[in-house]
Amino acid sequence: MDSIDLEVLKTSAAWIASGRRCELITVIKTWGSSPRPIGATLAICEDGTVIGSVSGGCIEDDLIARVRDHGISRTAPEIVSYGITADEAHRFGLPCGGTIELAIEPLAQHSRIAELLERLERHELVQRRLDLHTGAVELSVAPPGAQMQVSDRAMVTLHGPRWRLLIIGAGQLSRFLAQIATAMDYHVIVCDPREEYRAGWHVDGVQLVHDMPDDTVTAMRLDHRSAVVALTHDPKLDDLALMEALKSDAFYVGAIGSRLNNSKRRERLLQFDLTPAQLARLHGPIGLYIGSKTPSEIAISILAELTATKNGVPTAMLVPHAAAPTAPGDDVCVVETGAV
Repeated sequence: MDSIDLEVLKTSAAWIASGRRCELITVIKTWGSSPRPIGATLAICEDGTVIGSVSGGCIEDDLIARVRDHGISRTAPEIVSYGITADEAHRFGLPCGGTIELAIEPLAQHSRIAELLERLERHELVQRRLDLHTGAVELSVAPPGAQMQVSDRAMVTLHGPRWRLLIIGAGQLSRFLAQIATAMDYHVIVCDPREEYRAGWHVDGVQLVHDMPDDTVTAMRLDHRSAVVALTHDPKLDDLALMEALKSDAFYVGAIGSRLNNSKRRERLLQFDLTPAQLARLHGPIGLYIGSKTPSEIAISILAELTATKNGVPTAMLVPHAAAPTAPGDDVCVVETGAV
């Protein structure tokens, strides 16, 4: 789940623990254009404080005004709609006559928000069923392919761990990649056993570990919400980690390097117990071709490819790499991938 939705749950849990009345608002249906997707959440406290978003801001203003004027008095969930008429759509900033349907749930200990957060800390994908008549909540492990569902009786929402990115190597490029990925709501871990690279390396919100990369890959138990990017140029650090990552469920595994170095890497990895299908999952040369030259631009090209993969964009629609270097043996790939 996105970090903002996680913050909504954490803030809600804190309000409940302190005895303050609060409500959780979830987008359950939209018609026409809508600023926020289905499943987006917002929490509002009895003093009008909010965290999260369900629209561009206008609906939030109305929700805050209602709480400040009337307090929080709901004892059971309620479904409300905004923007049904053209005038209301204009008033609430919904373009093209859009309409949003919200589930407003009064929160208390029985809402099991704290328990949900504990399960998310264990990297579980959790299904939360809210009885829309009584407010009773059930938590369970989400089955494969589960989706958000709303009926007259219940609302079932999915809550999972944040997207994770493991960066192997603590160099300058890693710093830019970690900063941008963190801003994109990834939980970023940087692994580098080399003390000279770790010294003085720090990015707020990023975990730095000194274990061997392949041990880190194994310990992380990579799932379909995980990505691995190898940036050291050192086969002793990259290869074993890539081998373990390619055997995992990680949705993206990539390594920096030129076409020549990438070809040599693939030859080395075939000497391990990788299947051709597993090796075919390796992205390299890494990144989309956007003419990148500086570390920050290269980081953007890498995250562009990673994002396209995460979102299921077909390979045929991606920007192709530039032509291979013309000089025999040239292993520099500044132009073709933005990496060196």
